[in-house]
This record gives sequence, structure tokens and C-alpha cells, in this order.
Amino acid sequence: MTNLTQTVLSRRGLLGAFAATAVVAAPTYSNAFGLLRGAGDVRRVRMYSGRTGESLDTIYWIEGKYIKEVLKEINYFMRDWRNDQTETMDPRTVDIMAASHRLLDVSEPYMLLSGYRSPQINAMLRSKSRGVAKHSLHMVGQAADLRLKSRSVGQMACAAEACASGGVGRYSGSNFVHMDCGRVRHWGG
Repeated sequence: MTNLTQTVLSRRGLLGAFAATAVVAAPTYSNAFGLLRGAGDVRRVRMYSGRTGESLDTIYWIEGKYIKEVLKEINYFMRDWRNDQTETMDPRTVDIMAASHRLLDVSEPYMLLSGYRSPQINAMLRSKSRGVAKHSLHMVGQAADLRLKSRSVGQMACAAEACASGGVGRYSGSNFVHMDCGRVRHWGG
């Protein structure tokens, strides 16, 4: 990694570069919204699912308001693919994902590994892995596990942590980052 890349991808570098382009936006609920101010008056999320083969590239917020029909599309896209169950995804999680993506300055969409996870599937996964929480925020539509080919787990986690808006888990061994809109915390390596 070059010194320039290290500087740009540090938390201070990310926030400093972003602050230079920030404009005033609508009142916010979490810090991630503040990081999206540089996006003007639209918010966009780009993802694909290797499990279902589906892609999503959409503007979900415009001129201070969420677009309800688009949030429904996001809910379906982020469904539990194992049993096709959906849940209302918390838009704060989508905001954290979008803000982090913007900070990373990539055009590549996220690969969604897990969005909503039904309680039955969570219990099954928990029986096979110590890394699955009993009261996972995935079960209430407040979490996503994401990957980017062009960015490391560390780079993605740094961007998500810069939002200071929820939980960020680094899963380097499995090459993904967990982002949620729960209390601010971080873990993993």
C-alpha cells in the first residue's frame, strides 16, 4: 500500500476529504447521514447477490425523504435468500452502507452476503458457527454483511467506523464487514 493510499484511507483522511465537499442536508437521525451530505440531495445504494444473482442500483432517498417503493425493493433484495422471507430493513443501516461506500470512493457495488436473517436460519447458522449472535440484528432488519473486491476488510471497516453510527465487525478470515445501526461498537480483526 502506498503512503498516499494509507493517508487517503485513514479515518482522518477520509473525513477530511469528505468534509471538503460537504453541503447542508436535511436534519439527521444518525451520524451516517452527516457523511452523506456530500451526496447532495440523493442517496444511492449499489449491491449484488452472489446467492440469487440479483443486482440493485437505486436511489432510495431524495430531497430529504426516503422513497417508500424503493425501500420495499431494498427489503426484498436483502431478504433471507435461504427461505425467501423478508423483513423491513432499517433505513439507517442502508444509510451507513451508502455513506461507507461513498467514503471508499468506489464504483463497484457491494456484494451482499447477508441482510435479513430469519430466526430459524439464524439458529441453524448459530449451531454451526460461534460467530453468529443469538440476538443478531440481522433478525430485525438492522444489519448487513458486505464485501468489496477492490477494498480490504480493513478499508471497509475504517469507512464504516468513520460513520460512528452503529456496529462494525471485521471478519478478515471470511473477507467481509458487518455493518449495523445498533449501538456504536466494533470488533474483529
